[in-house]
Amino acid sequence: MSPPTKLLTKRGVLPAFVGLALMLLNPAGLVAVELPQGYMSEKESRQILAKTLTLRLDPDLSPLSEAERKAVPVLLEVGQIFQELYEITRHYQARSAHAELLRLDEELGHPQATRDLIDLYRLFKGPVARTLDNKLVPFLPVEERVPGKNVYPWDVEKDEIEQFLENYPEEESQILHVRTVVRRSDPLRINGDLSTLENHPILDLLHPGLKERLVALREEPSRRAFYAVPYSVAFSEYLMGAYYLLNKAAALLESDDQDFSRFLRHRAVDLLRDDYEAGDAAWVTGSFGNLNAEIGSYETYDDQLYGVKSFFALSLVVKDPMMSSTVETVKTWLQEMEDILPYEPHKTVRGDIPIGAYNVVADFGQARGTNTATILPNESYITRKYGRTILLRNNILTNKNIFEVRRTAFNAAVSEQYHNDYDPKGDFFRTLWHEIGHYLGPDLTEDGRTLDVALEEDVSILEELKADLIALYVSKRLRKKGYYDKPRLRAVQASGIRRVLQKNQPKKSQVYRTMQLMQMNYYLEKGLLEYDGQKNKLVIHHDQYHPVVESMLREVLALQQSGDKGAADEFIAKYSTWEESPHERVATSMKEAENYRYGLVRYGALGE
Repeated sequence: MSPPTKLLTKRGVLPAFVGLALMLLNPAGLVAVELPQGYMSEKESRQILAKTLTLRLDPDLSPLSEAERKAVPVLLEVGQIFQELYEITRHYQARSAHAELLRLDEELGHPQATRDLIDLYRLFKGPVARTLDNKLVPFLPVEERVPGKNVYPWDVEKDEIEQFLENYPEEESQILHVRTVVRRSDPLRINGDLSTLENHPILDLLHPGLKERLVALREEPSRRAFYAVPYSVAFSEYLMGAYYLLNKAAALLESDDQDFSRFLRHRAVDLLRDDYEAGDAAWVTGSFGNLNAEIGSYETYDDQLYGVKSFFALSLVVKDPMMSSTVETVKTWLQEMEDILPYEPHKTVRGDIPIGAYNVVADFGQARGTNTATILPNESYITRKYGRTILLRNNILTNKNIFEVRRTAFNAAVSEQYHNDYDPKGDFFRTLWHEIGHYLGPDLTEDGRTLDVALEEDVSILEELKADLIALYVSKRLRKKGYYDKPRLRAVQASGIRRVLQKNQPKKSQVYRTMQLMQMNYYLEKGLLEYDGQKNKLVIHHDQYHPVVESMLREVLALQQSGDKGAADEFIAKYSTWEESPHERVATSMKEAENYRYGLVRYGALGE
């Protein structure tokens, strides 16, 4: 979806004799090369990669049936499609810049400088890096990334869309739909979308009225006007390919795992309808064998314009029976935990929700990285009908290398008497209840609006903050029930503190880091945390743990219920401040102690 007024920046072409000389001098990437303008230098890329922990996930697939083993590579192929889609939707120059990088790497004889940039592209899922000082910097010759990414016109300002929606309020449902691409109304775009409908009659059939709207729009196009088309039309070639492959995998699994097969068939059609209700119902209520998968566009974190557009992900996981059995008990307590939350009126919670521990086979798109868990779907009308599914990624949660990175940061930031409290089980159970926390609390505002419509880009910050706080808030009741003993409670609470520690001041667009900083500031203000300036350490006052968490949770739930965007803005601004002391001083201690800042994941199933 590249804008017609902007072209991909071209690198300068090296003279032939220079390229030949470089290859002769640098047959195995042993000699430094000077890259064309727009490419990050080897020195700069090395600084980032030196702080990158490379992980390899290769779970045991021997328990899979023959049909499941045959289905795995087919589903991984869908994942590769989604990976490209994710990169495209985040930056319109991503794939062309990546292709040019690979060509340059080949031309120069695979020097370290270009191999590093290939790794950076993999690490950051596109051509823009987040540096050690938390700045977004293109490392390939591309434009700066914009808040709306590539699911809105690249050069659009939010005020333009706001003005358009004020004049044409009937367009809001399509412009702000979770799975549409917003375009400017120019004839080339409109004709291209009409051609897509002509070339793929199934899309015309599944989106009745779209062709007629586009034809009418073509008669009166305007540079200042906008329209929206479904993802299936904007990315038709990709999603038609995914449709075919998902049906192929479903056929392989039909006699072996009927529920999973049906889910894949429903999801294939969902991708062309841009309506996931059928697939989500099959996903949440199905009883699957060894395999499970997140497939589609769900999370909206990358949309920093409105916070409503979802981005593509696929996560293929295999069941971990031993760890799954440890979480079954909590299903019977969901209504009880909902009823103790500090808000009213409480809702009725579905008790039989699927919760399982899995090992990651491979992740793609928005899911790629060191994500510890998933709870989906997100759309409130679907979750009210069918519930949500929780996938805990056990080979991420229990990875020893990841834990050591976290423990190093925790020990550098807090007083020594708390160091032994932190262990991997604390992360596991806090994460479990964080995901369950998404299932609890308000679904709608008091006046009946969905939270994303009411709170716009604030919705994700408040939702993740709510889930974090619920995980800590219910720990008191879980201790009373005997589910936590004292060491496990302390481990969960230590995990909650480790969670809020920041090495750089986050931007508001960084959802998780912003809500973590907000917790730290609230805890400092209310006395759960105290900063010891002489030792440059944080002191934890455990007697204040529950009342302070309850107080913040109460405020967050009230904001969600009210749907007051202005109040949410003020709350976020108040508690996301960053000062020299304690923030910068504690951050410096953690950075001085760290070995790694980033995690680059490779997958055995992909031959990596």
